[in-house]
Amino acid sequence: MKKVLIAIDAKKVNMKVLDFACYLARLTQSTLTGVFLDKAQLMETIIKEPIQREAKYSTAVKEMAKVIDENMHQFREACSGRGTNCSLYVESNMEGSDIVKATRFAELLIVDPEMSFKKKSDEIPSAYIKDLLARSECPVVLAPFEFHAIDEVLFAYDGGEASVYAIKQFTYLFPELTGKKLTVLEVNKAGDDLIRDKGKIEELLRLHYPNIEFQLLKGKAADELFGYLLGKNNVFVVMGAFERNVFSGLFSHSTAELIIKAINVPVFIAHHK
Repeated sequence: MKKVLIAIDAKKVNMKVLDFACYLARLTQSTLTGVFLDKAQLMETIIKEPIQREAKYSTAVKEMAKVIDENMHQFREACSGRGTNCSLYVESNMEGSDIVKATRFAELLIVDPEMSFKKKSDEIPSAYIKDLLARSECPVVLAPFEFHAIDEVLFAYDGGEASVYAIKQFTYLFPELTGKKLTVLEVNKAGDDLIRDKGKIEELLRLHYPNIEFQLLKGKAADELFGYLLGKNNVFVVMGAFERNVFSGLFSHSTAELIIKAINVPVFIAHHK
């Protein structure tokens, strides 16, 4: 992997998400491209002409433009200080078509699940991020609230094409993590005692991962996955498009703040279209 995007609210850089993104970029020796999302469409003004020469704009707009300019500088400085190659991509289209097209020519998109351009958002992921997840043309990683390390990779597995596709995409994009402990987790509400196609998935994974553990839980997928992850640290969760309802259920157990703190893990999502 060589090209990673990170979605950034142009008015405020989330440094914890940026720290995580820089870690992944360094890990994979990738260039980190900041996609600055600008609802007010001030970015073009900043890029085309210095703020000092924009006398026609109101004081409030000038001040906001200055904030955005400072945030762009902060992004570059933060990446440089973390040994991460970086570039900037500017998007003023809040319908998201520009960033979606950018994902077509990228290998990974990193997002803050709380990012929202509404004054108040009680959803996590926010409506904006949910839409971006559905439309992205490359895999997406939802950044954790706090990040320290990756000690374990967890594959949410059901034997279907979507979950296996996500597993293969993650493995191809992150060969640097194949030495970590790997847990393959299946949740089976039918009460079966066998992991579906275990021999086949194990044969594939053994070619990449030396340390594999299989876990089979019984019950509702969202409930069991939530319970399994509750209190865990340093786990990278991998899910396919089939788990979209599972993922929504995972974030409906309590308030957004509690969920972020309780399940503080990065989540990799890849769609099999």
